[in-house]
Amino acid sequence: MLSERQVDAYTDVLLWALKTARRKPYRHGDAILIRYDLAAIRMAEELHAKILDMGMNPVLRVGLIPGMERDFYTKANRRQLVFQPAGEKELCHSLSGGIYLNAPDALTHLADVDPKKIGKAATARKPLRDILDRREEKGAFAWTLCVVPTKELARHAGLAVKQYETQVVRACYLDEKEPVRKWESIFRNAVAIKKWLTAMRIKALHVESANVDLLVKPGERRRWVGMTGHNIPSFEIFISPDWRGTEGVYCADQPSYRNGNYVEGVRLVFRKGSVVKVEAKKGGAFVSKYLGLDRGAGRVGEFSLTDKRFSRINRFMANTLYDENYGGLHGNCHLAVGSSYSDSYSGDPSKLTKTVKNRLGFNASAIHWDLVNTEKKRVTARLAGGEKRVVYEDGMFRY
Repeated sequence: MLSERQVDAYTDVLLWALKTARRKPYRHGDAILIRYDLAAIRMAEELHAKILDMGMNPVLRVGLIPGMERDFYTKANRRQLVFQPAGEKELCHSLSGGIYLNAPDALTHLADVDPKKIGKAATARKPLRDILDRREEKGAFAWTLCVVPTKELARHAGLAVKQYETQVVRACYLDEKEPVRKWESIFRNAVAIKKWLTAMRIKALHVESANVDLLVKPGERRRWVGMTGHNIPSFEIFISPDWRGTEGVYCADQPSYRNGNYVEGVRLVFRKGSVVKVEAKKGGAFVSKYLGLDRGAGRVGEFSLTDKRFSRINRFMANTLYDENYGGLHGNCHLAVGSSYSDSYSGDPSKLTKTVKNRLGFNASAIHWDLVNTEKKRVTARLAGGEKRVVYEDGMFRY
């Protein structure tokens, strides 16, 4: 649906993002994975050509179509659920980058599948993700992802296809004369905000809105990260907090599509860092089972804030990447249950061992699920010296 000019601009932005996300420069001969849905084949074709022109080696993997994915979870036995093809570990060890093109043709096709089966398959794939995470911590791997508009996404968002496409174009600044230069400007602004937040020595954050009253403790050896090229678009500034310090109530007023399920009105109550009560207006059974898939699934892996001055997203998009970067009238915060991000560690991530992660309260899980709140809110920082300071209000950082 995107024009050829927009595809060209979009792929240029993705390649800029991939370079920005990696701490070490790419070299000729590096292997770059392009994982794509069928509806994104034109984008994949363009990336394939540009990566070849850069002297690197594109590796293409097409995702399962909805019918195949449903067949897998309904027909696979226990051994088939956890099966990993020969060569997958070797591929992960050899990759220098990954670009993921999300273009779903179905969003609720797994609604009647047992979440435990989905979780079992995800847990079996976690060692592969761990390989990539360790390579990223050493600066040898980076990734980025994006959304390519589809009729299914537009339908679930309640938008005409052209409206949905316009949101994507505007959100990614593809309507700018030089989109990459615009992203470079956003990146510079983000660097200043992250330095400001990290320098404050925040002991705790109190998040208040109509339905949220939550305390989040960043923890020791943390830094704020975000807008690093990992997602296009991305306007969030986030931290992976010490999961043990989460207390209170968090509500997601944005619906969510997760593993082929629709969820709405999630309300979580935290005590001593763990979810002790789960409610949802729709999809409650799925949420309860999903947050029990492993020990870390009901703990916090990320806390994030988006400044409405950067984000041009002002509609529900039925896609987490866009909804977690919602700008609108009040910006947004989102809380992710599940795995944490090691790049939020203030030291050298390559030295962040499992023992150190546990000691510092970095959460580990096979899942990572972003739950978004777009209500008008205030976020107050409690500083090391006892002072309180409002750091986010009316959808903007008070920088």
